[in-house]
Amino acid sequence: MERHLDSQVKGVSTGTTILAVTYNGGVIIGSDSRASMGGSYVSSKAINKLIQVHDKIFCCIAGSLADAQVVTKAAKFQLSFHSIQMESPPLVKAAASVLKELCYSNKEELQAGFITAGWDKKKGPQVYVVSLGGMLLEQPFTIGGSGSTYIYGYVDAKYKPDMSREECQQFATNTLALAMGRDNVSGGVVHLVVITETEVEHVVVPGDKLPKFHDE
Repeated sequence: MERHLDSQVKGVSTGTTILAVTYNGGVIIGSDSRASMGGSYVSSKAINKLIQVHDKIFCCIAGSLADAQVVTKAAKFQLSFHSIQMESPPLVKAAASVLKELCYSNKEELQAGFITAGWDKKKGPQVYVVSLGGMLLEQPFTIGGSGSTYIYGYVDAKYKPDMSREECQQFATNTLALAMGRDNVSGGVVHLVVITETEVEHVVVPGDKLPKFHDE
């Protein structure tokens, strides 16, 4: 109970930058690699926040890492069981709905939100947001975490539907680089996962290879 009251007073400091964006034929989900404690102390520079919950479905996390690990572990189990029962891969929306139910049913204790992205045969590439408390929303692209406050204007101006993979990957890399340049608890390397009908590819962009937009 004490933890819940403390989170109400201080809010949840996410200390991260995450995103997901659809393009013509696939979806890209990405994040920085820095983990923080208390919103200011950087505890790790090499965290991979992109978690595979099924073959072509990933989620990325913002908030409490411990809470997120418990939720994603439970989601993986449910989706694996679901795919065996149905004898087919789960839909991306089903994965997002599992995360939503877990977050909503434990909303008094959890301090974590998720972006879920993936590809399925029914709707192709998709992006869903599961916010703190359990709200579920589908969007063509979304950003989250403490670094997102610096880049809303950029993504609104630069996003366009039906981008090519190259355009989308550059858009995602630029967006994360801009957030990492401004947010002191976002940083490290950029992790991207590209998901299409035929492949799942993990791309890592080192810090010294990130684009620069101002003198740093």
